[in-house]
Amino acid sequence: MIATKSRSDLKQNREKNLREMEEMSLREVSLDIKNLTKIYPTPKGEYVVLEDLNLRVREGEFISIIGHSGCGKTTLLTMIAGLNEITGGQILLNEFPITGPGPDRGVIFQSPSLFPWMTALENVLLGVRQVFPGGSKKEQQDICKYYLSKVGLEDSFFKKASDLSQGMQQRVGIARAFALKPKILLLDEPFGMLDSLTRGELQDVLLDVWNREKITAVQITHDVDEAIFLADRVIMMTSGPKAQVGDILKIEFDRPRDRKQILEHVDYYKYREYLIDFLEH
Repeated sequence: MIATKSRSDLKQNREKNLREMEEMSLREVSLDIKNLTKIYPTPKGEYVVLEDLNLRVREGEFISIIGHSGCGKTTLLTMIAGLNEITGGQILLNEFPITGPGPDRGVIFQSPSLFPWMTALENVLLGVRQVFPGGSKKEQQDICKYYLSKVGLEDSFFKKASDLSQGMQQRVGIARAFALKPKILLLDEPFGMLDSLTRGELQDVLLDVWNREKITAVQITHDVDEAIFLADRVIMMTSGPKAQVGDILKIEFDRPRDRKQILEHVDYYKYREYLIDFLEH
């Protein structure tokens, strides 16, 4: 039983999972992070946030990354997004090094980051026009309307973002990210500012669209239950400074996932206790 593993068992599990990650075939790897290091200069000297971090993510895989505040989760995500300079090592996306931001990475932020004076449709169109410049106006709008409909906003195409609730604004953010047809989806605690009911609804919305698209996804979260429900694997980071991948837990629930069935499954609580035990120790 996962929940009753001793600390020596945890170490063996960690080594096994990290070994499996190293042996993963390059043909199936979408995101390959090699010896990644991030150092920030401070008045007291260099602060090493991440040191020699290694991680491989399969094509079409959904992973969640958890860890204590300050361990470098968001720093890692912004480096994958190309928004934060790499100090050492490299990040490869489909075997090409990431050197800056690009439309091949869709980002869903904690805050929706919409232009409030624009409609839901116009906010999604901004990105679609950049990614599909050769499409006709109708084709571009059809792409936006398709994804807005998939997130439940078929009646809100022409509503200004400022007139939408926070949950509806985040739905626009989800639609915008998928509409870009990125190679990888990056989620920076996208439901962290929402109430529990809305958070659950949007997790279901996200999974519904993701199940159709099967885009490689990397999510940062502090929520253990969210990590289990969404992910194929949960990546546990050690506390900083010099944070690394501390352990990896495979979530072996079938997809598509039903929240009620998962919550009633005995393995759910084993997974949960395993993750909490790692965070506590």
